[in-house]
Amino acid sequence: MTDTPWHQKILGGFRRTSDKLGENLTGLFTKAALDKATLDEIEEALIASDLGPATASRVRERLADERYDKGLDEAEVREIVAQEVAKILAPVAKPLEIEAFPRPQVILVIGVNGSGKTTTIAKLAHYLQEQDYSVMLVAGDTFRAAAIGQLKVWADRIGVPIISGKEGGDAASLVFEGVKQGTATGIDVLIVDTAGRLQNKAGLMDELSKIRRVLGRLNPAAPHDVVLVLDATTGQNALNQIEVFRDTAGVTGLVMTKLDGTARGGVLVAAAEKYGLPVHAIGVGEGLDDLRPFDAVEVARAIAGAKK
Repeated sequence: MTDTPWHQKILGGFRRTSDKLGENLTGLFTKAALDKATLDEIEEALIASDLGPATASRVRERLADERYDKGLDEAEVREIVAQEVAKILAPVAKPLEIEAFPRPQVILVIGVNGSGKTTTIAKLAHYLQEQDYSVMLVAGDTFRAAAIGQLKVWADRIGVPIISGKEGGDAASLVFEGVKQGTATGIDVLIVDTAGRLQNKAGLMDELSKIRRVLGRLNPAAPHDVVLVLDATTGQNALNQIEVFRDTAGVTGLVMTKLDGTARGGVLVAAAEKYGLPVHAIGVGEGLDDLRPFDAVEVARAIAGAKK
């Protein structure tokens, strides 16, 4: 595995989790044999490292099956953690596939205010451009003038068309116009920003339902994707958001953002283990190139702090 800039960002993004794992494991390997008490302590250390109880239990069972009567050191535990985490992440590491016909493929992007949703839309658009797809944006978060303005700035910066209106305008009408224009001009992907008013679940659901109805009149298959943007620094709260948005908005996939050195990266594993939703991409920095599909093995080894 070469130390590419992206690989270095992955290591940096999950450093807090791997460092915390090391701190929690320190002092647990003084005994020659791995007895029940030590296994319990290792399991607790894994839970304390934000990997979640299900993952911790898997690792504990693996250790008990393979190494119960043998000595064990921290490096060996990290290696087993990496292998078990990779097994959890592999089924959910699924990049967005642009395959809708007729075009455009409509992607609704949802998430609470402050999750990095607007910036993530720009990064996703930039990534799709690099794959030679044409992209159009719709500023559907009409409840916040700042969101509209920010998305316009990003659209101009990356050179993509945008459909926008005034604050308080009708989001479904904008989406309707976006699909009409996108169809007429042969756009491959239409990315729609939506309001993130999680405190008003009924209003959010009504608005998303209206958008779906409008889309259905133009393209019965749309929206093709409903992508939830999660802020990794919020830890357990990110899991709660999956629960709510899955039930109210029909989430089809996730993007995990803000996986920098301060993030609680273990939440990515916990989300994969608990919900099994596709994780289309992860964000590890502020730059346009810092949102990418991820390699399950690479991320698992970074989370575990396993050596190459």
